[in-house]
Amino acid sequence: MDPKFLRAEEMGIRLEIVSGLPIWEASPVYRHQKAVDRIRATITPTAPQDRSACACVHVADVYVSFPDGSLKRPDISIFCREPEEQDEPIRLLPEAVIEVVSKGYEAKDLEIGPRFYASQGIKDVIVFDPATLVVLHVRPTGTARRVSPATIELACGCTCTV
Repeated sequence: MDPKFLRAEEMGIRLEIVSGLPIWEASPVYRHQKAVDRIRATITPTAPQDRSACACVHVADVYVSFPDGSLKRPDISIFCREPEEQDEPIRLLPEAVIEVVSKGYEAKDLEIGPRFYASQGIKDVIVFDPATLVVLHVRPTGTARRVSPATIELACGCTCTV
């Protein structure tokens, strides 16, 4: 892992690089993390008895390396299989990502993130704003706007409630 990312962590700052653009963000507050935990607790396979179904492995706040060289830390990344355990960013592309809007970072979470994830082939991008309870669900076919709590079936075969 690049030393600048480790130094940022020590200072309580998250660093992401999106299409060559560095984006700094303060570490999430407790309310944000509680929202992430609540959502993660609801992620399940739609057909758990089907062995070919997605395993719905979900990871919070971990670096993911994207094909274009970008590094992002989605609040929740959902994979159909367990990523390799290693001391560097995950290279396996998530099937879906969920972002919880952080106060003061609305542009990053609502404008930059969804477009970027969609450009990288992520099938489902969900953005939840705990201040307004608005849930945006971005898919290649369009964007749906809902109000939390909303149960969403993901293209990979997982279900979550936001």
